[in-house]
Amino acid sequence: MAFAAEHDVPIPYMQKTREYYLALGYGNPYRWAHYVDVPFAPPARPLAASRVALISTAAPYRPDRGDQGPGARYNAAAKFYEVYTDSTATMPDVRISHVGYDRTNYKGDDPRTWFPLIALQDAVKTGRIGALTPRFYGAPTNRSQKVTTQTDAPEILRLVREDAADVAVLVPT
Repeated sequence: MAFAAEHDVPIPYMQKTREYYLALGYGNPYRWAHYVDVPFAPPARPLAASRVALISTAAPYRPDRGDQGPGARYNAAAKFYEVYTDSTATMPDVRISHVGYDRTNYKGDDPRTWFPLIALQDAVKTGRIGALTPRFYGAPTNRSQKVTTQTDAPEILRLVREDAADVAVLVPT
């Protein structure tokens, strides 16, 4: 078994994101919300018998909001500020130009890496998971922990419960 090359190390994404936010003109580095105690509820049933919800920070494509294609520069105009839903029956046109990511090493051209709907659909077909909720849920990335915890998260929870999900998968972009 061989060791990885010296340069093959994890990307320090938290530090890179802090630096990126400073470069965008914010007066202080971004501080992630984290808690001392985090509640954990084990799944009530096996995944093969569970209904799974997908929660994503990917934005719906809106052609009037500028370049949102693969490799597009950061595009704040493409942000969304309210929770949205769309069908899990087909692959929606969602994009990630509104978030900060390493555009030097990744062009954002493979949505399967940041929006795993196809993998979840395949998992249903193979019996790995029982079913998907009929819709997925879009979680805004508006950089406000207060709005996220007091407005967006409760709305997503309401929708997930409305769709009778047993398990939720959150995929931030």
